[in-house]
Amino acid sequence: MAISDVQEYTHLTAEDIEALGREFDAIRRDIENSRGERDARYIRNTIRAQRALELAARATLVASNKRTAWWLGTGMLGVAKIIENMEIGHNVMHGQWDWMNDPEIHSTNWEWDIVGTADNWKQTHNYMHHKYTNVLGMDGDVGYGLLRVTRDQRWKPFYLGNIAYNAILQALFEWGVAIQDLELGKAAQGRLADGELRAKSKPALRKMGKQILKDYVMYPALTGPRWKTTLTANLTANVIRNVWTNAIIFCGHFPDGAEKFTKSDVDSETQAEWYLRQMLGSANISGGKAMHFMSGNLSYQIEHHLFPDLPSNRYGEIAVRVRELAEKYDLPYTTGPMLVQYGQTWRTIAKMSLPNKYLKDSRDNAPETRSEAMFVDTTTTIDPATGRRQGLATALRNSKRSILSRRRVKVAA
Repeated sequence: MAISDVQEYTHLTAEDIEALGREFDAIRRDIENSRGERDARYIRNTIRAQRALELAARATLVASNKRTAWWLGTGMLGVAKIIENMEIGHNVMHGQWDWMNDPEIHSTNWEWDIVGTADNWKQTHNYMHHKYTNVLGMDGDVGYGLLRVTRDQRWKPFYLGNIAYNAILQALFEWGVAIQDLELGKAAQGRLADGELRAKSKPALRKMGKQILKDYVMYPALTGPRWKTTLTANLTANVIRNVWTNAIIFCGHFPDGAEKFTKSDVDSETQAEWYLRQMLGSANISGGKAMHFMSGNLSYQIEHHLFPDLPSNRYGEIAVRVRELAEKYDLPYTTGPMLVQYGQTWRTIAKMSLPNKYLKDSRDNAPETRSEAMFVDTTTTIDPATGRRQGLATALRNSKRSILSRRRVKVAA
């Protein structure tokens, strides 16, 4: 089952957690106090580069009757859309650059280049997802109302299509984001107040119409007789952006080690406990500068969830300090190459398409679902040889060794 007692699961005392919270607060203060010209230059240069790349892509597509030009223009446009969506739009709307007081790069003014509205996304993502990260029944991003990703979600025959649903969701991800706040499931069950769906739908439909007009009517028309190749290029670029965005986000939330939580005490948690839950519920992607930039620095998903409104270009240096705290408090710091994280995500989606009776791991100690019940003894101890605390990270390693040992004994028998 999901974690219901974060303190017990982490092998930390209440004093430990509050001390950890103060150290996270110190990181926030240091970054806030050091924001300045280099950060402002970074986001402005990024916006200029993205716009130049998109302009070059569209100019290339004017010659898109040639196959090489079509592929080049489409690829460039896909990359430009990824940058606009992830490193610019997502982070601007988190308020990461509000401190600059620049109306062009302010969270209240930015509208991004997808079919979903900024206002709807801020409600479902900035508020619901980031406040209630991976809390079952609170965070709509746990399965997006479509997928089963943890044993805590009751199995239904519908979930046999998990793999197919995710493949479709990938290609149409911007549409999934666009309709998430409309709560169509609740509307179908009659659980929305009269007029609520209609009120939510108006701005959403207006934005969808504008986006369709721009991508599939206006831009193709500007290329005259080559409108068909431009239309297919825009469609392909949008799919490229959607699939990449989906992959990055899923790698940050569904690989092994990204924990799920119950809502038993989430409304009474302290800021320090919130920090701890964000750290446990997120996963990073290791890689170089290109990976970090093209992911919108969401390859630092742990740091983003700890500090969603700090500038994304600072997450790399924040990560160094967060890893040090993880080691100090013997907490896991979940990270790995994208192919590993993505493979684990798809494996979980495939496994969760089946009823629990066909899954070999327990409800409390499975790669995608763990809880405090997996431990018999949750006491934090001190290693007499090193003088270092032995907490959750050590307990998880010991649990893994114990499972492997039992399996070897079983095979030998």
